[in-house]
Amino acid sequence: MIDSSAAQHHPISGCGIGLRAPHVHEIITTHPDIPWLEILADNYLAEGGLILEHIQEIAQRYPIAMHCVGLSIGSAEQPDLDYCKKLKQLAENINACWISDHLCFSSLGGHYSHDLLPFPLNRQTLALCVQRIDQIQQLLGQPILLENISSYMHYAASSMSEIEFICALTDLTDCQLLVDANNLYVNHVNKGLDIDEFITHLPHHRVKEIHLAGFQPMVNFLLDAHNQPVADPVWELYARLLNYCPDTPTLIEWDNDIPTLDVLLAEAKKADSISQHPISDDIETVATASA
Repeated sequence: MIDSSAAQHHPISGCGIGLRAPHVHEIITTHPDIPWLEILADNYLAEGGLILEHIQEIAQRYPIAMHCVGLSIGSAEQPDLDYCKKLKQLAENINACWISDHLCFSSLGGHYSHDLLPFPLNRQTLALCVQRIDQIQQLLGQPILLENISSYMHYAASSMSEIEFICALTDLTDCQLLVDANNLYVNHVNKGLDIDEFITHLPHHRVKEIHLAGFQPMVNFLLDAHNQPVADPVWELYARLLNYCPDTPTLIEWDNDIPTLDVLLAEAKKADSISQHPISDDIETVATASA
């Protein structure tokens, strides 16, 4: 069993932002008031160079969380030992508070996907994921946080709901959770995800981080594009979620069409304001809100 306290080198709170390249120079030179930052760890795994110097400098002033896309939890292949070694070394170099990835697979047979791919939710894949997570947590020397993904299809081979799968997975591995409120809403609109069931049955004590992002409305679905401000129904969902998971560190995640830093800080300020006044309305008002 991995000691969960070992993952938290820095206590973090409030709403942080994802560190993106256009803002690095401004953050280094102006030191804006940001409670914490999250990096896409895969961008910092090369040895040496200016990018690594920048993140080490930033980590001296701000707590850093590491977010990944390469652990490929649901893959049929064994974990990438070299990748895990590099993640562990980076986490030590910047004193990262924790490492997170997604409940998905992203690589197979030397091929790497640009998307986070879903897999069937059943007892067979549960056993596979438990094995992978146990291996990865031992390699990293700390529990990981797993994020619920947005997806656009159902597997006929699935025999468990997403929340049933997550509850079983956390019980069997003692991993922690990163809840993406935007992904919940996108999956509700696109696939009919029961948000009420998900939130009420969520193992709330395991939720260590919340993501907020924007979606792109398409003709017949919502695209999890991370290129817009957080939408009103996602803000409402966030407020509802905080009733179950108060004081959870929250992140504004904006990956495409990246705006100026002040726009992200304004979104973070709104999240902080909502966290001080979470709503107690019935979840149906959120689940049925218009996109």
